[in-house]
Amino acid sequence: MHLCFIFTFLLQSGDALLPLVINTWGFKSASETAWSALKAGGSVLDAVEKGCSRCEAEQCDGSVGFGGSPDEKGETTLDAMIMNGNTMEVGAVGDLRRIKNAIGVARAVMERTDHTLLVGESASQFAENMGFIAEDLTTNQSVNIYTEWLKDSCQPNYRKNVSPDPSKYCGPYKPGSQLKKRRRLIDIHAHDTIGMIVIGQNGQIAAGTSTNGAKHKLPGRVGDSPVAGAGSYCDSTGGGAAGTGDGDIMMRFLPSYLAVELMRTGTEPSIACKTAISRIKIHYPEFFGALICANTTGHYGAACNRVPGFSTFPFVVYNSQTNTPLLQSVDCF
Repeated sequence: MHLCFIFTFLLQSGDALLPLVINTWGFKSASETAWSALKAGGSVLDAVEKGCSRCEAEQCDGSVGFGGSPDEKGETTLDAMIMNGNTMEVGAVGDLRRIKNAIGVARAVMERTDHTLLVGESASQFAENMGFIAEDLTTNQSVNIYTEWLKDSCQPNYRKNVSPDPSKYCGPYKPGSQLKKRRRLIDIHAHDTIGMIVIGQNGQIAAGTSTNGAKHKLPGRVGDSPVAGAGSYCDSTGGGAAGTGDGDIMMRFLPSYLAVELMRTGTEPSIACKTAISRIKIHYPEFFGALICANTTGHYGAACNRVPGFSTFPFVVYNSQTNTPLLQSVDCF
């Protein structure tokens, strides 16, 4: 049976069973960990935190956790967010240094402060004060990625409308006419984010994201992952959504928020995802990105933008129907 037919069948066949775990990409171990947390009596927040933490520890595809995506200075920094769909509380961290468990720090921001988002060195100091262990996030792999980038004249990069010293193409930069710049090719192995939605047996929802951001980003850059409504969003009266891809573009449209609001009005999850992606495509037809969505009954869907080298988007679902972390995919449009 063709996978697309199976996907459609699961979406349309009867009432989906709760609880539900769904996450971006083929990160099955994250789904298994989240599901085990639920079955052990943990909350949906516990499940999201543990599932995303598993990816952080495993360095999922090099795009989550320590030792990946070094910035222009060669440092790995982390972004993460967690959201409670019952209370609408959010905790998030951006540009986090030295702490491997970014999603855990995000939850600490939510539960130990009245704030929503902490960033940079101050976020790292907060984490250490809360008992998180300070560790070097650099690995041999991240050093090699950074070294090869330097050898290649710091190309590709995220600079525009600037001029570097001609003898030092890596900078320092100043305002001016951009020298010839290599186009960044889409790398489906630089996934940017794990996004996860967990719905409990009684319909309570939590969502979260974790990432080490864009490879060779400018120091201090924070992407969509820790921004509520962009990287992920949930409301136990509507549903949950989480995105992955080019965060600098996606965060401008709050696609996760839009998708949840559409589901609140009765829009089917896959249509809600597609509508949110379509809104971005109007302005950025070649952007790289995808979205997963799930409503309060546990029905789910996904959508992605079709670009060269990226025609299908994988995601993982774990519920009582699958009884295992099931890898699924959706055709991009």
